[in-house]
Amino acid sequence: MSGLLSRLESHAYALLRIVGGLLFLFHGLQKVFGMYGGTPMPAMSMHWFAGVIELVAGVLIMIGLFASLAAFIASGEMAYAYFTAHQPKGTWPVENGGELAALYCFIFLYVATRGSGIWSVDWLRGRGRRGRR
Repeated sequence: MSGLLSRLESHAYALLRIVGGLLFLFHGLQKVFGMYGGTPMPAMSMHWFAGVIELVAGVLIMIGLFASLAAFIASGEMAYAYFTAHQPKGTWPVENGGELAALYCFIFLYVATRGSGIWSVDWLRGRGRRGRR
């Protein structure tokens, strides 16, 4: 079983990057435009800027264009969100509602270290670390 799964590793990573970026994009759409049940944040507020980061980084991560840089910024945003908005409410993410922020933080940290990979604009441009499997 592990042989089959290891052959699919680059594809599973691409799906993680694409779906993670897409879901992050939705958070930005909620904050900036009030879509998908969200409330638009006042322009130029801290939450609005967070939404812009989520929107732009989500698209870049999803399509795999400058994904390392976008994911590094997104990871930092999620770490900041966790420690300023969630951690003061309790020690553990399950107590303070910060599971999603923590999970995004570490998924994007991984994407930042790994790069765009296959099925990405960077891969098509020859910069997606094609040799990694």
